[in-house]
Order: sequence, then C-alpha cells, then structure tokens
Amino acid sequence: MASYIGAAYWFASSTSFANPAATVGRAFTDTFAGIAPGSVGPFIVARLAGAALGPGLVLAVFGRPAPAPAAPAGTRAESHLAAPTPPSPASSVGSRIHHEHPSEQASVLFVCVHNAGRSQMAAAFLTHLAGERVQVRSAGSAPAATVNPAVVEAMAEVGVDVSAEVPKVLTGEAVQTSDVVITMGYGDTCPVFPGKRYLDWQLRDPAGQGVDAVRPIRDEIETRIRGLITEIAPVGQA
Repeated sequence: MASYIGAAYWFASSTSFANPAATVGRAFTDTFAGIAPGSVGPFIVARLAGAALGPGLVLAVFGRPAPAPAAPAGTRAESHLAAPTPPSPASSVGSRIHHEHPSEQASVLFVCVHNAGRSQMAAAFLTHLAGERVQVRSAGSAPAATVNPAVVEAMAEVGVDVSAEVPKVLTGEAVQTSDVVITMGYGDTCPVFPGKRYLDWQLRDPAGQGVDAVRPIRDEIETRIRGLITEIAPVGQA
C-alpha cells in the first residue's frame, strides 16, 4: 500500500496537481511527472481562488438551507414560555405527607438507644393523643430488656399505660416505612433513606433516674408531641 501511494505521488501527473505539496516538490525535480517551476505560483493562486469561490458557488446552485420548522406548542423548545411555576416547598411535613398520600396515615418512628425511656414515652403520647390518625413505632439501636420502671410510673401518673411495652431493635425496614423519624439524644444509629423527614430531639436520658427526674422529661416530650400532631395530624383531618 505504501509503495502504491508513493508511486501515485511521484509518477502520476494528476496526483501532483491535486496535492499542492506534491506540486511544489515536483517543481524541483527533473521527473517527467510534475509542473514547471514558473507555473507553481499561478497554480497555487488559482487553487486558493477556487477554494474561496467554492462556497459561493454552492450557495448559488443549491441556495441556503431552509430554517428548521418551529417546534409545536408544548414541546421542549417552548416549555420556557408556558412552564408552570413550581410549587413552593411544603411548610410542614404534614402537608407533604397528605399531598403524596392523601388517604393514608402519617407514620412516625421514635428512636433512642435503649427504647426503654424517651422513645417509649413519645410513642405512647402520640398514640394516646392522636389515636388512629397516626401510625406509631418505636425502636432502639441497643434495646434494653424492659421499659424503665420509673418511666412506667411517670406515664401512669398522666393516665398513659406503657407497662406492657417491650423494647424493640431498630431495623432498616422500620425506617423505610416511616414518614417521620425522630431520634433522641446522641449515640443513636439510624439508617438514612431519601424522602424521609429526620428530627433529633435533644432530651435527657431517664436511664437510671427516679420518677422525680423522669417527670420533667415526660412533660417536655408531651409538649413536643402536641406540636408534632398539629403538623402531621391536626384534629378534623380527613
């Protein structure tokens, strides 16, 4: 192949004239295929003129290309003219839940380390105050064997019975099937899934505390739960 191409450049007049480099090169040799040195300049000028005139000749013969047809209404080309204004983010988790699942309960998961105190009180208050309007779960990253007796006593004082509750281990499924995940205190390990609302309530740990120390924690949890209910399950909600 290389020999064939080389022969074409050195021994074929048509190739010499077609390639300016070969034309100039042939002008300095005595081979029979080439061009006279005096003709090199006019030949190159003629080629440049032809290159300049070529596009004009194409336009004269074929004309300018037709413009692309306008995109029909509603296509991406006009979407910037008629695109609706995106809705503003929901002001509360309750709005988001009921826009996405208008006929479903909100689902809340409370998580603390042992699932024996704070998360049990929060789950019990939410169940007691919201009833069937909210689906409630609680779990712990390192669940204890039983619920803290001081927590049972403190909750009984306000008419909420948690004596039959059993601490449960936190699972990814419990997180994934909840709309709102509320952790309590430091050290909790909780899987993160997109589309969930995560809150962390900084509350003192009642572990090892007597009922006198648990009461303020209980009361703070009740206040937080009442605020949560107004967001996700207000009274009269369908």
